[in-house]
Amino acid sequence: MYNTSFFKKILLVASVVLLYSCDKDFNVIGDDLIGDNHFDLAIYNSNVVAYNQQIFPIQSNNLNINQLGIYDNPAFGTTTANFATQLTLAAVAPVIGASPVADSIVLSVPYFSHMTAQNTDGSSVYKLDSIYGPDLSKIKLSIYESGYYMADLDPSNNFQNKQLFYTNQNSDFYNAKVASRLNNASNPLNNDAFVFSPNEIRESTSDATGKLTVTRSAPAMRLKLDKTYFEDRILKASASNLATNDVFKNYFRGLYFNIDKSGSDPGNMAMMDFKKGKITIYYKAKTVITTDPEETMESKTLVLNLTGNTVNLLNQSNTSANYNTAITTPKVTGDDKLYLKGGEGSMAVLELFAPGELDEIRSKGWLINEANLVFNIDSDAMKNSSEPNRIYLYDFNNNRPIVDYYNDGTSSASTDVKKAKQIFSGIINVDPTSKRGTSYKIRITNHVRNLIKYKDSTNVKMGIVVTEDINTITSNKLRDSDKKLTARPEIPFTAAPRASVLNPLGTILYGGTPAAADKRLKLQIYYTKPN
Repeated sequence: MYNTSFFKKILLVASVVLLYSCDKDFNVIGDDLIGDNHFDLAIYNSNVVAYNQQIFPIQSNNLNINQLGIYDNPAFGTTTANFATQLTLAAVAPVIGASPVADSIVLSVPYFSHMTAQNTDGSSVYKLDSIYGPDLSKIKLSIYESGYYMADLDPSNNFQNKQLFYTNQNSDFYNAKVASRLNNASNPLNNDAFVFSPNEIRESTSDATGKLTVTRSAPAMRLKLDKTYFEDRILKASASNLATNDVFKNYFRGLYFNIDKSGSDPGNMAMMDFKKGKITIYYKAKTVITTDPEETMESKTLVLNLTGNTVNLLNQSNTSANYNTAITTPKVTGDDKLYLKGGEGSMAVLELFAPGELDEIRSKGWLINEANLVFNIDSDAMKNSSEPNRIYLYDFNNNRPIVDYYNDGTSSASTDVKKAKQIFSGIINVDPTSKRGTSYKIRITNHVRNLIKYKDSTNVKMGIVVTEDINTITSNKLRDSDKKLTARPEIPFTAAPRASVLNPLGTILYGGTPAAADKRLKLQIYYTKPN
């Protein structure tokens, strides 16, 4: 009896599990294992209305990484990226010592790089990452003390909200810069002919016995700054101005990096993590005040970190005629080509499904296996330009990711965390022969499934932008909150993804209306007919 009862219970539990499983959507298990081999599934191509939209001046403060330099993109125009940052004392209320005399002031900001070889003498060969434009092209770099105070809280809102700073505020910082250029060494590589150099940093020091020690480190922006200026402004500052970082950030309001062309050089641009940068003040001072003029001066250092509020200041110039026309006169019925450009650039807005199309699909009872948006790259227009590695699709109405983004828990196939979410994708497909991009595909299976399954679901508009990091999904505010979509002036346009602001690159994609059908943007739906 015991065994019979036991097996009856097992049978009952198994039946409940089976019935529960049958109630699930038929294709949730293995949902993302179909890949590009669709066997005998039927395919339905839905037309997509897509039009261009200019990204107006946008919030660009406190970004994870920042652009610095000049990038001339033949397909879009020239971007000049300036930068401003506050400074903070590594140790507040420092004991400077008496009669300080500056020896040298060194600014150091590491580049993104990787080692490619190591020489027999112990030195290393590096390649810089995230540099756009001709290698070792020169720019004119001018660094000033900033006179523009970047407050933490916005005084116009009774200090209730954080203070925001925007891409188009370069004139504010330029006009407020203090005194003369700080990187004023006679070496032109320090200023008028600056290059982002891949050379490793070598520092030599000797001890009391004269023994020489060489320290090697990865490539970095490493500049000598005006030692007299820092001696007067920092080493001889009153103790009250160095007492706390809040006071110090108002006393010395930071650094402003201004970029110009160097002669006829086209220039280039680097992505940089300035928050890892610092200024090291090497100086000598008496530790005890005496009247003995022969008293030995002690060698000391004081470190200022490039932390606090920052802003990337982006200026667009020499805009190409095709690009300018595309973003200023988009067609509500759809554009032939879509111009996606990072920074203070441009994006596209997508409208899925024609009126009545969803109802027709619902009436057929299709079981949706997979749905993809496929964007083809205009390879002729992009042949002389660097291409972004990834684009990002999001819910434009609500400025947030769609369900397929959240459902994709896949990690990167490499150590690069920016290549996570491989199923949702948006990663560029590259021709193995030409090494140029051909297309981007974004999987929106669950989004389409929900639209078909739930009649009361909202068919939101989609935004498509270039992205610097697929993990960054926050939106940044436009400077003017009353902006509207150019093609649809009844629809507000108040923000765009932060990851797009981070990326200096652009791409040109075919929209849903070009004459060549094989180039058109399409929504591909793979489905199974009901039995």
